[in-house]
Amino acid sequence: MASRYWMVSLPVQGSTSSPSLWNRLQEQISRHSFDTLLYRFNIPNLRVGTLDSLLSLSDDLFKSNSFMEGVSHKIRRQMEELERVSCVESNALTVDGVPVDSYLTRFVWDEARYPTMSPLREIVDSLQGQVAKIEDDLKVRSAEYNNVRSQLNAINRKHSGSLAVRDLSNLVKPVDIIQSENLTTLLAIIPKYSQKDWLSNYETLTSYVVPRSSKRLHEDNEYALYTVTLFRRVADNFRTSAREKGFQIRDFEYSPEAQDSRNQELDELVQDQENLRSSLLQWSYTSYGEVFSSWMHFCAVRIFAESILRYGLPPSFLSCVLSPSMKSEKKIRSILEGLSDNTLSTYWKAEDDVGSMAGLGGDADSHPYVSFTINLV
Repeated sequence: MASRYWMVSLPVQGSTSSPSLWNRLQEQISRHSFDTLLYRFNIPNLRVGTLDSLLSLSDDLFKSNSFMEGVSHKIRRQMEELERVSCVESNALTVDGVPVDSYLTRFVWDEARYPTMSPLREIVDSLQGQVAKIEDDLKVRSAEYNNVRSQLNAINRKHSGSLAVRDLSNLVKPVDIIQSENLTTLLAIIPKYSQKDWLSNYETLTSYVVPRSSKRLHEDNEYALYTVTLFRRVADNFRTSAREKGFQIRDFEYSPEAQDSRNQELDELVQDQENLRSSLLQWSYTSYGEVFSSWMHFCAVRIFAESILRYGLPPSFLSCVLSPSMKSEKKIRSILEGLSDNTLSTYWKAEDDVGSMAGLGGDADSHPYVSFTINLV
């Protein structure tokens, strides 16, 4: 699937018919750039309205297109991220059950949703409103998912950081702790290079330390976790003496109930994250199709309005979609310019070149025909 398309309209003038112009375009592209994909883009007879309404609409066309394109890209990026973290194979994107590129190149106007007799402004406002609602929904759903993910990341950081700061509850077992009326077990964080110093001196940091009571429970890249058992009444003195020697005594109270509660909370968060991720991914598949459909209907309105303003009335133009390679773009532009040779288009090009009408609808490039780019990614 190509990722970039040109949407173009050429004027049908004089004795030339639309089928004849289409045949000439196909012939020239086949002859000079056979690898360029070319398709008709069928636009119904939309309601023209007044010149003032068309001019007013044209002022907003570029901005509206950028908005819809941006929302489609946001949803697509969200899908790709969710597929990556879920380790699922990327699904082919579809719109109304057909691949995205097929929907674009075989576009059919949805008369039931967007009656062609409605004013163009009304159609554009409806399309933009639908996309804006989906964008708002994306923000809410993404925020909910990211909130749960952030909570899980915070818990994981507590369990995976340095021993000096991480949660120790999953490293300490009931058998490691002695708590009685007279005795207590403290947890000491010892720099790796100071372990011998600790083992040689912990019994003398204060009186009433139980001999040979220190055991190593865990070790990371920087620190080792040791227990030490002593009389409860000298615990504060021991903390002070240990700190003076460069040993950190971590506050810790072992509670099986609290540990069970933390494990249950973690399990619930993992399940919530999985449910929200799955729901958001399925929503993204569906919503991408809805946004893309709205975007292509908007493109049909845009090319219709710009063609009327550029070529005049009655509507007489050929609209098509192309996907040229980078090396053939210049040649394709030359072919399109040759097929749009009329005085009105030349006038528009001259005005564009001097900046008086810098790209109808806001496009930076100027051509003697209507042209804008569709970026799918």
